[in-house]
Amino acid sequence: MIEALAGVPPILADWGLLAAIAATGVAGVMRGYSGFGTAVILAPIYSLLWGPRAGIPVMLLMELLVSLQLLPGAIKDADRRVVLPLGGAAAVATPMGAWILLTADGEALRRFIGGFVLVFGLLLMSGWRYHGSRPLPLNLFVGTVAGLLKGSTGMSGPPVILYLLAGLEEAKRHRANLILFFATIAIISVVAPALGGLIDLAVFVRLAVLLPVMAVAVPIGARLFRVIPDRLYRPFAMGVLLVAGGLALFG
Repeated sequence: MIEALAGVPPILADWGLLAAIAATGVAGVMRGYSGFGTAVILAPIYSLLWGPRAGIPVMLLMELLVSLQLLPGAIKDADRRVVLPLGGAAAVATPMGAWILLTADGEALRRFIGGFVLVFGLLLMSGWRYHGSRPLPLNLFVGTVAGLLKGSTGMSGPPVILYLLAGLEEAKRHRANLILFFATIAIISVVAPALGGLIDLAVFVRLAVLLPVMAVAVPIGARLFRVIPDRLYRPFAMGVLLVAGGLALFG
C-alpha cells in the first residue's frame, strides 16, 4: 500500500482526506436542503483532521463559493430588512473574531468548536428557539456575536439559526434568509486568514479536491428540499451535528 502511494503528494496521500470527502458530501446535501450545515459540520471535522488553523480556511473558502452558488435563487425570497443588518454587523465583527483564530491554542480551539456544535445540536433537537420580536438593536447584537464566532471558529450559523428559525415564516423563507446571511459575510471571512498567512498551498490543494464534492452535493440537497418533508430530514441533520461535535470534542 505504501508503494502504491509513492510519488503522490503527501497532502493527497493523507487518509484524513477520505474522511473529509465523506463529511463534505454530507455537509453539501445539508446546505443545499436547509440553507445551513456547511460550517457546523465541516469546522469540527476539518479541525479534528488538520487542526483549526489549517482546516477552517479550507471551509471558509468553500463557504464563499457555495454562497455564490446558492445566492441568486434566494435573494427574492429573503427578508432583507432583518437579514442585511444581521449580515452587516457580522461582517464588521468577523475580523475581530479572526484574531482568536490566529492566536488561540489550536487544541483548545478545536475542543471549543466541538463542544459548541454539540450544544447547538442539542438545542435544535430540544426545539428551543427565540420567539420574541426582531428589532434592529437585537439584529445587530446577534449579528455581532455571529461575526465573532465566524472569525474565530468559521461558524456564524448557530446564533443566527436559532434566532431566524423561530418565526412563523414558511421553510422557503427560512432557507432564503440563511443563504443571504451567509453570503453577506462570506467574502470578509476569508480576508483575515489570508492576511494572517493561513491560506497556503495545502489549503488550495485540499480545496481543489473537496470543492467538486461540495459542488455536486449542494444541488442534490436543493432538489431534495422539494420532495423530502422536514420531519424526515431534521432527525438526520441533528444526528450529524451531534456526531461532528462529539468527534471534535472528544477525538
